[in-house]
Amino acid sequence: MDLRYLVIEGNIGAGKTSLCHKIAEDKNAKLILEQFADNPFLPKFYKNPDRYSFPLELSFLADRYNQLKKNLDSFDLFSELIVSDYFFMKSLIFSSSTLQEDEYKLYRQLFNIIYSQLPKPDLYVYLHKSAENLIKNIRLRGREYEQEISFEYLKSIENGYFNFFKQQNQMKILVIDTNSIDFVNNEADYRMLVNTIFEGNYQEGINRIVF
Repeated sequence: MDLRYLVIEGNIGAGKTSLCHKIAEDKNAKLILEQFADNPFLPKFYKNPDRYSFPLELSFLADRYNQLKKNLDSFDLFSELIVSDYFFMKSLIFSSSTLQEDEYKLYRQLFNIIYSQLPKPDLYVYLHKSAENLIKNIRLRGREYEQEISFEYLKSIENGYFNFFKQQNQMKILVIDTNSIDFVNNEADYRMLVNTIFEGNYQEGINRIVF
């Protein structure tokens, strides 16, 4: 499969950024990573989601758009590979789980205005892990502000992704169940995963792989 713009996504703790780093080094690709650690609202949101969900989602919306627009406009998608650990639609998925109904309606209006201005990936990969395994990974990496993330919140994000996938019939989406592999620490697992991503012939809509 000829890929020029690859997106690797997943729930919190799925390993998407680690995989993007490895692929970028492996393939000499341009790497776009979400700058979530610099967001001043994120620690506040995890402690008080009702108060900080709307400013958090608005700040992510602006940051993601500015970063993608800058990088994708200046990059030659026809001759080189670009790999990103998020897709702009992530803004809508997370906001649907965190915002109140009236806030979400306003947010979606803003989202729709700018979404059409960004290119779509050649392949969108979603790394699926169970909420139990996600929590293990979150505990292991030890980011203090993430330690209060609940099982229920992770499940709501997962449902948001799957609802999004069901509505997409003009984008190639590859959902890979990675619960039984360790692509970060096991080279054989990593190679198997990369071969699955780059050598498969996927159709528009949802394609599923279970290892």
